[in-house]
Amino acid sequence: MSKYRTLCGVLDFIRDLNWFHLITGVGGYSYLYEPLWWIGMITMIVGEAANFAAYAFAPAILVTPLGALSIIISAALAHIILRERLNILGIVGCVLCVVGSTTIVLHAPQEREIESVKEVWNLATEPAFLCYATIVGAVILVLIFCYIPRHGQTNIMFYVGVCSLVGSLSVMSVKALGIALKLTFSGMNQLIYPQTWAFTIVVLICVVTQMNYLNKALDTFKTAVVSPIYYVMFTSLTILASTIMFKEWDGQNPTQIVTEMCGFVTILSGTFLLHKTKDMADGGLATSPSPSRLHKHADENGYTYEGIPLKCHEPSRAS
Repeated sequence: MSKYRTLCGVLDFIRDLNWFHLITGVGGYSYLYEPLWWIGMITMIVGEAANFAAYAFAPAILVTPLGALSIIISAALAHIILRERLNILGIVGCVLCVVGSTTIVLHAPQEREIESVKEVWNLATEPAFLCYATIVGAVILVLIFCYIPRHGQTNIMFYVGVCSLVGSLSVMSVKALGIALKLTFSGMNQLIYPQTWAFTIVVLICVVTQMNYLNKALDTFKTAVVSPIYYVMFTSLTILASTIMFKEWDGQNPTQIVTEMCGFVTILSGTFLLHKTKDMADGGLATSPSPSRLHKHADENGYTYEGIPLKCHEPSRAS
């Protein structure tokens, strides 16, 4: 499984390299006009395909926190290729991520044996997970229709909150679809079951929604701010969803569970140090877009590249 995470890390670095010269915007769809954005998106899709394979063979509670390994690889390659200096705090952050990841790997639960996609569907339709999915869906709708239109440009938590909540459901669906494909390739065709296609539809809806709001967050706020917050929220909610749906902690004792949580906290600490180090080099964090960044999307006539007028001041006429 580590080879999948290594590939994801390399491709994440390529994506970061492609976006290196892009500037924070205003949260619209202007990134669709950037050729480098499409190159980054393609490389990220390849990385997520490898990530998809990992979910089919290991518990989500193990795979998701190991996403921090991609941060280490990106930092190392940036130090070598982009000449971004990795100071002592950055090195300590990398070490903490490695220690935390190793701790989780050594104490992770065993993958549950599943023989049919129907079994996964039964887990997904149990009252506990249905309750979780209902609450998540309600919160997502409230954020999208009530809070983001009014506060999305000034508060990072709303965009990232939608991404993380949707992401927790997408991981569960991706794992279900991965299991179905794994069983199909092993000779037990799962494509004949409607549950497989239901999970596929959920994956498509969740991924499109997640990528839309993640790009809005990255277009509005600094990557050094978005990345650690998104990692913490997404990973925490995914672990919660996986625990509810697959009951991955049922066969473990309290010591193992606490050790896994300590490993997760260690990874969070390393991630924070890495991004803080990166931000120190960039000149400080900002959790809201500054007015000067709005010029990325506006020409001198006051119109955005998306055709949305900002404000044009007509010269006053003499009466």
